[in-house]
Amino acid sequence: YAGYLEGRALREEQAISQESTRKNLARKELAWLRRGAPARTSKPKARIDAATTLIETRAEPAARSGIPDLWFGTPRLGDKVVDLIDVSFNHDGAPPLFSGVELMLDNRERLGLIGPNGAGKSTLLDLIAGRRSPTTGTIDVGSTVRIGYYDQIGVELDPRQRVREAITGGRREPDWQDAALLESFWFDGDAQWAPIELLSGGERRRLQLLLVLAQKPNVLLLDEPTNDLDLDTLRVLEEFLDDWPGALIVVSHDRAFLERTVADVIVMDGHARPSRRPGGYAAWEEQRRSSMVRGRIADPRKAPSTSSGSSASKASKAKPSEKPATRSPSTLRFLIKDLEKEIKRLTKVKDRLEVKVADLAVSGDHVELTRLGGELTAVLTELEAAEEQWLELTDEAERASN
Repeated sequence: YAGYLEGRALREEQAISQESTRKNLARKELAWLRRGAPARTSKPKARIDAATTLIETRAEPAARSGIPDLWFGTPRLGDKVVDLIDVSFNHDGAPPLFSGVELMLDNRERLGLIGPNGAGKSTLLDLIAGRRSPTTGTIDVGSTVRIGYYDQIGVELDPRQRVREAITGGRREPDWQDAALLESFWFDGDAQWAPIELLSGGERRRLQLLLVLAQKPNVLLLDEPTNDLDLDTLRVLEEFLDDWPGALIVVSHDRAFLERTVADVIVMDGHARPSRRPGGYAAWEEQRRSSMVRGRIADPRKAPSTSSGSSASKASKAKPSEKPATRSPSTLRFLIKDLEKEIKRLTKVKDRLEVKVADLAVSGDHVELTRLGGELTAVLTELEAAEEQWLELTDEAERASN
């Protein structure tokens, strides 16, 4: 513990020195800007941009940099983590919240559960944690798995205890990992001796999170962690998760948090079987927008109403391939640009999956190879459809310009 404190003091001293240097340089650049820096050439413009970045940048607190040490002691996950096989759940004869859930969670996998309230996201976490049983299907948890579950209620706290006692289990002095945990999550010095009954609501939620992490889980379930945690705590949590060597499942409506912590998402919309989408929240949202665009493209355009029977007859005899360019060039440019973004995203996903499939073909993990092979096939199908639609749109745009 003494060694940890010495290291922390050294990091704080270095951070103070770096921040002092930054502030001095920022003051000089600010004075230069106020004198009226010229912006007609690239060099002054680049300096203006660099000066603005320097002024706006704030050094991160070095006292929180001991987080990587916290992984030591986390039990190693075996080959089997958590498998969900055709899982469904419903309340007392009500329609199922979800059905047909198939999930094979790998070690170090990062998943987000997204969807509207009431779709069963928290219930699915309860099933994985063993708090509830599925109506049908099987949940198989590996023998090496240690689950930590930060739910929306939180671990019950003894108001008579102090913060440090809650983490150490009553021991007078924390070990160095407990000390690093407390310090990293903003319980410094006297704050460690504060009675729990005097903590604010946000501080209690932070302590409840620490109690989950202090158990050194190797599978972590987080249910709406951004609801009650302040921004500083969330930043530290994100830093912790960056290098933490376990599997993670997060339920959250916070897009920014999901983008920084998960690789894939499972969409639970309350109406269909939950579906897994590679690429995170932003990729799913972009895919959804592109699907809407494709739907608009695929909709047949209605012929203009007319009282002339001959006109109606001619319209009915028109060949399907004859697509009059009724949309404006600007609209078509927008649709083409949107579709090009989708093609670029799908290409990146395809490349990533191809690398994974090639690695698995060598390692011989046939179960995972089958799963990723299915994902790759689906992505290739989407990519081919997107490219065909791009060709149709560019043809239509050319006709419109003529």
